[in-house]
Amino acid sequence: MSCLGIQGTSAGGGLAAALALLVRDRGEIDLAFQVLECPMIDDRCVTPSSNLGRLAVWSREANLFGWQSYLGDLYGTDDVPYTAAAARAVDLSGLPPAIVCVGGADGFRDEDIDYALRLAQAGVDTELHVYPGAPHGAQIVADSPQAKQWARDVEDWISRRFAAGGSRGSR
Repeated sequence: MSCLGIQGTSAGGGLAAALALLVRDRGEIDLAFQVLECPMIDDRCVTPSSNLGRLAVWSREANLFGWQSYLGDLYGTDDVPYTAAAARAVDLSGLPPAIVCVGGADGFRDEDIDYALRLAQAGVDTELHVYPGAPHGAQIVADSPQAKQWARDVEDWISRRFAAGGSRGSR
């Protein structure tokens, strides 16, 4: 039984998703779970939500700058590896159970929903939470009702993982 899980938020969520793929491919350790909170996972920025104007947090321009800074010369090419932008992964099978949380007013909303659906379609035990009206990083405003619900959802999900003995679910 593995009790090693990974968690990341925003760019860190993208790194956590990419790490889960890399760990799966290397086969050196067994991850028990992945917690992906508003993960930044698709450098192509082609979803409707990634093109929303007037976002409260993390605008389209900030997102493009972030990807350009991270990817350097690879930005805008077809050579971006899925270990840098997890949404580019074709095969999501064999990954550990995942919870994906994102705000309804987050520029990452559509790519995160799509990734969660693709995980589930690949047989990965996946739970998706979309918080209506919540902007990117809404969980950092700890006293807001959305942040409190978000924290409860993640805590509950992780508790269920440990209660199941680290079970990898329907993998």
